[in-house]
Amino acid sequence: MTPPAAPAPHHTVNGPLGAPPLVLGPSLGTALSLWDPQLPYLAHRFRVVRWDLPGHGGTPLDVLAAPGTTTVPELAGLVLDLADALGLDRFAYAGASLGGAVGAWLAAHHPYRIASLALVCSSARFGEPAGWRDRAAQVRAEGTGAVADAAAGRWFTPAFAAAPTATALVEALRRDVAPDGYAACCDALAAFDLRSALPRITAPTLVVAGRADPATPPAHARELTDGIRGASLVELSGAAHLAGVERPAEVLAALLAHLAPLHLAPLHTAPGAAR
Repeated sequence: MTPPAAPAPHHTVNGPLGAPPLVLGPSLGTALSLWDPQLPYLAHRFRVVRWDLPGHGGTPLDVLAAPGTTTVPELAGLVLDLADALGLDRFAYAGASLGGAVGAWLAAHHPYRIASLALVCSSARFGEPAGWRDRAAQVRAEGTGAVADAAAGRWFTPAFAAAPTATALVEALRRDVAPDGYAACCDALAAFDLRSALPRITAPTLVVAGRADPATPPAHARELTDGIRGASLVELSGAAHLAGVERPAEVLAALLAHLAPLHLAPLHTAPGAAR
């Protein structure tokens, strides 16, 4: 008897058939709608696949083998399974924060799969593990409301924190993210350290930083840029951690410039993509 297929991450696909594939990864505590500001423009040129983290948006927790031991490689495996199911042999990848860490891990460990990489407010190591473990324990005990108010101060500058888009994202964290899913992603961030593997990344890489980002400060972006051969860096003033929300046009412009070679020379998809 054939075993049932493992649950796949919730995802959406937008853009013309045959266009170069582009996978977009979200940040902790957000859903695939994080990329709404850029989607209409990216989907005009690319076949855009957006996915949700476990317990976020439409992705169930049962995509995880054991939520208490979640790692970035496990999350990356979900993305590869999704790409395989969609027939994407080789694809461009852009991710914010944790979503960027997933893309960086893929680029380091499965270089054939990643044609181009963009890391938006991300890091090779997201601080001391103890802080993430403490946050995971807090959310498991008290729910995501316990971290929602603090998230606003990390995600946005004070000038933007009261904007309707910002308050909607904070309320979505409080209301729509499963505590065990959020905590599992904190576990993954606690265990993540890609610093020694950065030289293995060969895909053309763009790093975008918010100059007012307290979660992944510009120093983290410079470490990525210095560690990945040929990587380029764009620093945005007036932006904190969710730079794509606070400075959507600037993030879009950086992405389009970086991805332009793929649009000029489309990638081909193939069934049975190799790991």
